[in-house]
Amino acid sequence: MAFIPSVKSNRFSTLATRLVSTLPSLVKSIARTAAALALCAAPLSHALEFDRTVQQGAILVGQVAPGSAVRFAKREVSVSDEGYFVIGLDRDEGKQIAVSVTQPGETEAKVHRFDVSLREYKLQRVDGVPQSTVTPNPEQVARSRKEAAAAWRARDHDSDLQYYRAEFQWPLIGPISGVYGSQRIYNGVPKRPHYGVDVAKPTGTRVVAPAGGVVRLAHPDMFFSGGTLIIDHGQGLSSSFLHLSKILVEPGQTVAAGDEVAEVGATGRATGPHLDWRMNWFNKRVDPTLLVGPMPKPQEVTQ
Repeated sequence: MAFIPSVKSNRFSTLATRLVSTLPSLVKSIARTAAALALCAAPLSHALEFDRTVQQGAILVGQVAPGSAVRFAKREVSVSDEGYFVIGLDRDEGKQIAVSVTQPGETEAKVHRFDVSLREYKLQRVDGVPQSTVTPNPEQVARSRKEAAAAWRARDHDSDLQYYRAEFQWPLIGPISGVYGSQRIYNGVPKRPHYGVDVAKPTGTRVVAPAGGVVRLAHPDMFFSGGTLIIDHGQGLSSSFLHLSKILVEPGQTVAAGDEVAEVGATGRATGPHLDWRMNWFNKRVDPTLLVGPMPKPQEVTQ
């Protein structure tokens, strides 16, 4: 009896033939897909960007792949679990900065270079300052150095707080009587630049926290800065409030943006009641006004 192939065996034969013929292209397709998936899984090497203009006095927030190592200004920069970090540029920062980033799983750092916009600063004359604070005696010099060391220790906290990512507000609303970076001449004697912004208001006017943080120093009467308060916003960024008449918080206390923390005064080297608000990234003196923008008009706020 002659063999008569069934329809079922014919279909199986055809399917097998097609499968064999398409096997090479199928393998290639799988290989391409696997390569694409591997590329997606590999760490990305994006160009580093900051949230603000890179200029003298700037406070810059960046983001890298979580687990990356960041270096700037000869120091390791703390990076949050989400990859955020903050750095600060000094009043007289050079024309270019370099930030190195080593991504997870890599051994070689990629160096990102940024041109720095240079600024021009005002010349400010301040007369009527007590001569003892312009030219202090040896005992006063020793006192001021001890107090300065305490302030620098307070600013040197490398905490894992991330209040620097929040929107900052002015701690006091009023006329600006002194600006960041200005070269000051006290009673005709040239001195160091002014590293804060001065807001003139009567003694006793309440000062609020510009952002959340932890109080690191609350000193009632330093020689130069009088009543002095320092709040840590995280990863080396801090706010200092000088010439205060009263401090309403204590070291170790956590504050939220808008909390009343002090009162305006004229203590230390001051010719009248005002708030001197300064910000630091560790030992770099940065410009707080670059975080808050122009001073709002009184009717624009409810402070």
